[in-house]
Amino acid sequence: MEEKLSFKGTMEPFEDSLESLRQDYAQMRGVYAAAIREINARLETLNNEFSYRNRHNPIHHIESRVKSMPSIIKKLRTIGAPISMSSAKKHLHDIAGVRVVCRYVDDIYRIADLLLAQDDISLILEKNYIKNPKPNGYRSLHIVVDVPVYMSHGKLFAPVEIQIRTVAMDFWATLEHGIRYKATEEVPQKIVDELRECADVITATDYKMQEIFKVLQEVHDADDSYQEEIIPEFIQR
Repeated sequence: MEEKLSFKGTMEPFEDSLESLRQDYAQMRGVYAAAIREINARLETLNNEFSYRNRHNPIHHIESRVKSMPSIIKKLRTIGAPISMSSAKKHLHDIAGVRVVCRYVDDIYRIADLLLAQDDISLILEKNYIKNPKPNGYRSLHIVVDVPVYMSHGKLFAPVEIQIRTVAMDFWATLEHGIRYKATEEVPQKIVDELRECADVITATDYKMQEIFKVLQEVHDADDSYQEEIIPEFIQR
């Protein structure tokens, strides 16, 4: 029987051999990468169509990744689950991750609704950290969806975690993560409170910018309406 392997610093063994884990991960990664490509294509299509119909691109940019094998093993150990790729598929919903950065808060819900309205996409889980921010001030809409992936042996469904946030939310989350990641010790409560206050200020600015955008959009719509009325009249002359 092949010897069980373990990480240095832990007595908890892998359920499979390291080489078997690598092979299983490579196969699994292909499926999750395909699921990400499927989601990205649909998001880009929605963004392009929305731009054509409404002269507004709700999506600023999209980022994506498949969780690495060391990260998967680390997370399985954290939750006390068996160390295998079958265990990862059973217990982890964020192996495939897509981050959608939108311009305004309304765009977040618009993109989520349009994506979930597609009949072959099903919602597994939703966490609304915009309506219910995390204690540290983090805001974002997280949804986990089942995505169809067509392989040579047939159709599979793979879960993809999609984080949808505004540019402002992403700005705060990126800097906050960098501050905490670089801290060699626990972040003092005073800094935690200040970071949360910054999140509140940024949120207020987020909604204010959205209001400004809506006002300007109404002005542009009024101008277009006027042009539609005056041009035919001018042509008739």
